[in-house]
Formats: sequence, C-alpha cells, structure tokens
Amino acid sequence: MESFFDESGEENSLSKLSRLSLWFFLHALLALASWLALMLVGYALNPDGVSQSIILILSMLVPLVVGHFVARIHPDDMASAVWLLGLIWLLIISLWILDMPTGPNQCFQCDATDKLSRTFFSVPKPSGLIDDDGPFLATWPTAALVGYSLGAWLSLRRKKSSE
Repeated sequence: MESFFDESGEENSLSKLSRLSLWFFLHALLALASWLALMLVGYALNPDGVSQSIILILSMLVPLVVGHFVARIHPDDMASAVWLLGLIWLLIISLWILDMPTGPNQCFQCDATDKLSRTFFSVPKPSGLIDDDGPFLATWPTAALVGYSLGAWLSLRRKKSSE
C-alpha cells in the first residue's frame, strides 16, 4: 500500500485520507461484529461454567481468524491498525472507572489498581462498579480489536514476505 504522504496535491490527499479512515472504521466494525457474533453464539448456547478467561481468549481468537482472512482477501494496512481504537476505548473506560466513587458493594476502599483489575478482569472478585459489566464493555471488545489487528498483521506480513 502506498504511503499517505507520497502523493502530492490536496485533492488526492484528502480523498486518500477519507478512504483510509473509511477502511479503518470498516475493519473496526468487522472486528466488533465478529466478537458480537461470538457473544450471541455464547448467549444462545448458554454453556455452564465457562470462565471469563476462556471468554477473553475466544474474544481474541475469533476476531484474529476473521482479521487474517479479511486481510488475505483485501490486503489493507488499516486492518492492522484497529488495535489503536481498542486501546483508546479501554483508556476512556479506565478513566471513567477511576473517577467512580467507592462504597459498600462497590469496591469499598479500593485503590486504583484494585478498581481496574477487579472491574476489567474480576480478579480476585468483581468490583461491583458498572454492574460488573467491565469485561463486556471494555476488556472483551478491546481483545477483539487487538486480535483482529494481529490476525491482519500476520496475513499482511506473510503476503509481503512472499513478494
């Protein structure tokens, strides 16, 4: 893929920038759609005793496979950049969590590390903040975006090495 800065002319750069941003958000949408499909399959099957660690691993592996195949069909450098959106999303939710007050049944007397680890990973037990939905709202979607990016990067790396 050509670099954004190689082309001269404002019209070409603006159209290329809009095309790159469109592909970035389409890849992010594909990553989140594959994760959402995983969540819907899990909801339909409703298996008992599946730990959050397994869900976290699957939330990364399923979009990784999807990202790998999408990048093989349509090689695009933007596919390997959607992890940034996941990181930004995790940081926004982290700031929201850190700003929340604590109290009984809501991470009572927790420091910042406890708030984040108990909210996002439920270790050693859930924090009670945001109704214990931290993994669903932040950890698993971030893992999906990172997994998709990794899968696309592996596919693009293989394609570039074969050329």
